Amino acid sequence: MYWTSNNGIELNITKKQAASCSHSGSCDKDILILAGVPSIRRQLDRIKANSVVSFLSGYGAWDDEELADHEENKLRLLWLACGDIDEGRQK
Repeated sequence: MYWTSNNGIELNITKKQAASCSHSGSCDKDILILAGVPSIRRQLDRIKANSVVSFLSGYGAWDDEELADHEENKLRLLWLACGDIDEGRQK
C-alpha cells in the first residue's frame, strides 16, 4: 500500500504492517518495531524534517517543542499513516 500525505510525503507500508500499529491502546512499541524494519527505516530517513513538521502541524496535537524532535516526528507520521491504511483511507 502506498500512503501519501497532503503535502507529498509517501510511504509504502503493507496492510499487515499497518494493522500491527493501528489498534486500541498504546501503539508505541509496535511503531518502534515497524520503524526498525529496514525498508521502513530507509523511507523514513529520506523524509525532510520540515515536511514532517508541516504535515503534523495540521493536526494541532503537538506543540513547537514536541515538533522539534525529528525522530519522534517520523514515528508520529508512521503511526498516522498506519491508521489511515488500516482504516481504508488510503488505496
